[in-house]
Amino acid sequence: MSVNSSPILELRNISKSFPGVKALDNVSLAIDGSSVMALVGENGAGKSTLIKIITGVYPTYEGTMLLYGQKVKFNNPRDAFNAGISVVHQERNLIDTFTIAENIFLERITDRATRRINMKPLYEEAEKYLDMVGLKVSPKDGLANLKAGQKQLLEIARALSRDAKIIMLDEPTASTSIKESEELLEIIDRLRSQGYTFIYVSHKLEEVFRIADKICVLRDGKNAGEIMSRPDFDRDTVIKQ
Repeated sequence: MSVNSSPILELRNISKSFPGVKALDNVSLAIDGSSVMALVGENGAGKSTLIKIITGVYPTYEGTMLLYGQKVKFNNPRDAFNAGISVVHQERNLIDTFTIAENIFLERITDRATRRINMKPLYEEAEKYLDMVGLKVSPKDGLANLKAGQKQLLEIARALSRDAKIIMLDEPTASTSIKESEELLEIIDRLRSQGYTFIYVSHKLEEVFRIADKICVLRDGKNAGEIMSRPDFDRDTVIKQ
């Protein structure tokens, strides 16, 4: 596994409150470049809130976020997107009436909605990103025949086309088969070796131990303990945290 020792993304003492609820309380973590950070915890532990802060959905919070060592503040998801951070949600964010290539380059197409688009170069470029995620389909096809796992790979391909360097995967195997889940882990392995960084949110500890370089456990909006690093993973410790 290729891990860059300097953090690409760092969160320091992040806190977030809603009326009557403190969703995050002084959460800190540092994510190394070319690595996979697993984020685990029970429902309500604060994982979704943390993701929404990183991706600019929640622009107001206490604490500091650093990207490549520089303090950043995302006021909206577009800011995070422009900084190279993408998220693939458990619920698919695809347009069924568009082709595979159109879904990969969705922002580019919608930005040029008033102009005629030459699709030939887009189809050719889409092949590059489909190859990167091992998706053997035609960019001209629609989505009707894609399985759940293939749709997820399509969303990862879209993130790569946006020049994302940090890709967040929220419960990525919740609706995929065992075979599709293993294929996803193999693709993450390959992309990590090519310099991409992942935040992997999952309840499935067997996958977490298989893919992660570090594990951060959240409980009741707080760091439940020290962030664990490979090879010191211990199932009982993760569960007890």
